[in-house]
Amino acid sequence: MKTFVRHIPNTLTCISLLFGFYAAILGIYGNYFGAMTAILIAAFFDFADGLSARLLKAYSAIGKELDSLADMISFGVAPGMILFSYLDNLSWNDTCCSKVFLLATFAIPVFSALRLAKFNVDERQKSSFIGLPVPAHAILWSSLIAVLSSEACSYYCIFPQFSIILASIPSEVMLIGLSVFALGTSLLLVSNLPMFSLKMTSFSWKANKLPYILIFSTILLVLCFGIAGITLTILLYILLSCLFLSHQSEKKLNVP
Repeated sequence: MKTFVRHIPNTLTCISLLFGFYAAILGIYGNYFGAMTAILIAAFFDFADGLSARLLKAYSAIGKELDSLADMISFGVAPGMILFSYLDNLSWNDTCCSKVFLLATFAIPVFSALRLAKFNVDERQKSSFIGLPVPAHAILWSSLIAVLSSEACSYYCIFPQFSIILASIPSEVMLIGLSVFALGTSLLLVSNLPMFSLKMTSFSWKANKLPYILIFSTILLVLCFGIAGITLTILLYILLSCLFLSHQSEKKLNVP
C-alpha cells in the first residue's frame, strides 16, 4: 500500500505531462480552443501532484525533477508552439521580415526553462513566488490565442461587434503586437516581481485575502466574458501581485 501511495504524485505529474504534450500537438494543427483546454487540464494535474505529495507526505528527489521536466513541456514548449502556430498564420506575404517576429515565440520555452531552474534552487519560494509562475504564463497565452482565434467566437463572444473589430485589425499589427507582448511576459518569468501562491494553509480571510479575491474574481470574469475571462484572470493575478506584494516588500525595506 505504501508503495502505491508513494507513486501517486509522480503519476499525476505524468498525466499533466501527457496533456501538455497533447496541447502542443493541438496547437500545431490550429485547434487553439482544444490546446487551451489541454493546458488547463495539465495545470489541474500539476496542482494536484503537489497537493497529493503534501497530503500523503510522498516527497521524493525524482518527483521534484520530474515535476520540472513535465512543466517544461506543458507550460514552456506547448504555449510556445501554440503562439508560433498562430503567428505563422498571420505572417503577411510570407516575407523574411515577418518571419523574424516569429522568433519571439522562442522566448517562451527559453525563459520558462530559466524560471523553472531558478525556482528549483531558490529557497525563498516556499510559500510565494518570485517571477510569474510558468503554469499561469501558459494559461495566459493559451487562453489569449483561443480568444483571438475565430473558432472560439461562438464560445465567448458576448459582444457581437467583437469579432468584427478583431477582423479589422491588420495582420501585421497583430503579429508585431503579440511578438512584443510575448517578450514582455517571458521577461516576467525571470523577474524579481513577488507573486502570491494559491497554496493555503488555513481558510481564514486575513491569511488568504489575495487567493480568495482571485478565486471569486475568476468565477465572475469567466461567467461574464467566457474564455476571455481566463486571460483577464491571469492579468488580474499579475496586477494584484504588483499592487499588494510589491508594496509589502517596499515597507519591509523601509523598516529601520
